[in-house]
Amino acid sequence: MNLLTVGLSHHSAPVRVLERVAIGADELGKVLHELLQRDHICEAFVVSTCNRVEVYAVAETFHGGLEDVTSVLARHSGSDVAELTDHMYVFYAGAAVEHLFSVAAGLDSMVVGEAQILGQIRQSYGVADEAGTVGKTLHELAQQALRVGKRVHAETGIDSEGASVVSEALADAETELGGLDGRRALLVGAGSMGGLAAAQLRRAGIGEVVIANRTAVNGERLAESLRTDGVTASAVGLDGLRSAISWADLVVTCTGAVGAVVTTEHVETGDRGPLVFCDLGLPRDTAPEVAELPGVTVVDLTTLQRRLSEQQGGNESERAAAIVAEEVRGYLAAQRSAEVTPTVTALRKRAAEVVDAELLRLDSKLPALEGDVRDELARTVRRVVDKLLHAPTVRVKQLASTPGGSGYADALRELFELDPQTAAVLGTVQADDGRARGSASVAEARRAGAPGARDELRDLPAQDGDDR
Repeated sequence: MNLLTVGLSHHSAPVRVLERVAIGADELGKVLHELLQRDHICEAFVVSTCNRVEVYAVAETFHGGLEDVTSVLARHSGSDVAELTDHMYVFYAGAAVEHLFSVAAGLDSMVVGEAQILGQIRQSYGVADEAGTVGKTLHELAQQALRVGKRVHAETGIDSEGASVVSEALADAETELGGLDGRRALLVGAGSMGGLAAAQLRRAGIGEVVIANRTAVNGERLAESLRTDGVTASAVGLDGLRSAISWADLVVTCTGAVGAVVTTEHVETGDRGPLVFCDLGLPRDTAPEVAELPGVTVVDLTTLQRRLSEQQGGNESERAAAIVAEEVRGYLAAQRSAEVTPTVTALRKRAAEVVDAELLRLDSKLPALEGDVRDELARTVRRVVDKLLHAPTVRVKQLASTPGGSGYADALRELFELDPQTAAVLGTVQADDGRARGSASVAEARRAGAPGARDELRDLPAQDGDDR
């Protein structure tokens, strides 16, 4: 089985493409089941955030899995496969592991070091687990990725500023408005992103907040939380958007709706002060025409992407990257070591069968042999065999954890004529030289042709980035 990641992110695609491919919470289960109905996909979970849409899958073959994933994403987005592939990237085997660990660490985010991605990965895995689309491979991978992300945040200062897409958007709004202290804000959407925005607004000293949400009880719950923290807050339905926008200095939208929630019909300009929209939705919540209205400024994912594209993480990012590299090496070594276990088990099973056959032969030749003598002979033979096998079986496990170690298990099966089916050898997460390998754009993968069973994508060029 082969570990495969196919995705789009702010590194590879403009927001207009990302918002078409974005998978809402109400659609996620359907997409997961559609993936597993394909011929080559055995396990899958999907990470869909405001800056990335990625499918992590276990596939029977690389190219078959790639075709299945791209066709599902194309159908979901209403695009041609060829149209999407220019913006997609693919990571395979060890490179897929390295990519997920980097994502979990916040190294691949629009705002380097942001911690929200950990919760998003956890939630994505939980949805897939509930849908029954993850098995042993993705379960272990997701749990390890979450552990790596926590370690990076605990051992480095990569998130010392507490930055996030929300905080960066509000920083732009603060600049436009000359400060948020005492200002009036409308928050459209009361989900997890809305909760984060509410907390950021409180810390910025916002004067009053109105929360507009489709579900009244959720909006009121968030408003009550703000009131508990000393912020004047109330909740309205989406039918109150027009009057709430006319009252506000700042509008933060993060609904996850498929179409625009705020249009020009909701916005009164005329004789009023500046109005700033922070649109954090994917797809966008605010119609593009709103930005053309007089006195209105729209800060969205496109403007943030443009401003943050040159962002550097500095020394803390380098430390985080070193931790990720160490964890990837350890994970791949453990996988290789675990994969040789069936071969060792098959060898010991073969040895036990040979011993049993020889003891039966001894019984037929010496039927009068006393029971206690026979038992002692049997124990002696088994001890000899166990001692002879101990060193090579321990050593082959040690060697299997090293780069290229799969060859030792192959040799063991060949020397002892072990049935490959019985041995059930070698998973697909491999690294030829101790580093994760096997990343490319989808177009490069297609051009590479059908790879061999053991070295799929080995010769494809590595891709440096992607992201969220």
